[in-house]
Amino acid sequence: MSRRLPPLNALRAFEAAARHLSFTKAAEELHVTQAAISHQVRALEEYLSVQLFRRQNRAVLLTDAAQLSLPRLREAFDQLAEAVESIRGDNSENLLTVSVTPSFAAKWLVPRLDGFRKARPDLEVRLDASTQLVDFGRDNVDVAIRYGSGRYGGLVSELLMDVEVSPVCSPRLLEGEQPLATPGDLRRHRLLHTDWAAQRGEEPDWRMWLLAAGVRDIDWTKGPQFNDWMLAMQAAIEGQGVVLGRSALVANDIAAGRLVRPFNVSVPGKFAYYLVYPEPAVKRAKVAAFRDWLTAEAAQE
Repeated sequence: MSRRLPPLNALRAFEAAARHLSFTKAAEELHVTQAAISHQVRALEEYLSVQLFRRQNRAVLLTDAAQLSLPRLREAFDQLAEAVESIRGDNSENLLTVSVTPSFAAKWLVPRLDGFRKARPDLEVRLDASTQLVDFGRDNVDVAIRYGSGRYGGLVSELLMDVEVSPVCSPRLLEGEQPLATPGDLRRHRLLHTDWAAQRGEEPDWRMWLLAAGVRDIDWTKGPQFNDWMLAMQAAIEGQGVVLGRSALVANDIAAGRLVRPFNVSVPGKFAYYLVYPEPAVKRAKVAAFRDWLTAEAAQE
């Protein structure tokens, strides 16, 4: 039996806009412009000859027809996602693809990953190190680990660990002619900077940490700048200065003696690490196994 269906992109745009009651948030979720969402919704209304939204000055409301159709449409998208996952699973059920930021992969996940391999030798893990947003269907990614607010539209987001930020440096800086013993001693040492603040806008920086430590007479803007946090971390390991480190990412280097926390003052991060995935994905055995292992490892932090 042939089925006359409207374009899938139009249905996706409507479902996202209806779920958020916002064309702007729908555009952010689908990685398109607000104008594209509006165009797709208008095309769908013309195709169906039915009005779906009542547009007001600063809001949109669903019509009765849209409210009746939304639950079934959401269910249909979930079933479609499950069908796609089952097709993919036929060919790759033993391959688990994890999208993860490079810093978290190198400093936290990779050192622990052998434990998962020993627990599940039947699974092969592929790490996709990237800071970009993931389209789980297009990019063939099973789960993602992200640092952010935890709000990812249309996806399940589980908190893995909160973050605190504090200075770390080589143990060598605690000794010598200018030992680093108190926060005030930082005026005689080089501050290393990353672009966290530039990227996020609200990440703790040296100004915030110095205020928390009660130090107000240090020019916190001076010092080398790094556009990659791991480069700044390596400079700190080499004794070239002091860097602000996220608690989860410096733990292994501290345990190995490559870095130390010279002070007992930390600043809570606004963001945290989350495990992110489409809701149907966790029904697959390999995703459920990785989720259970990862959350157990994170709980030990």
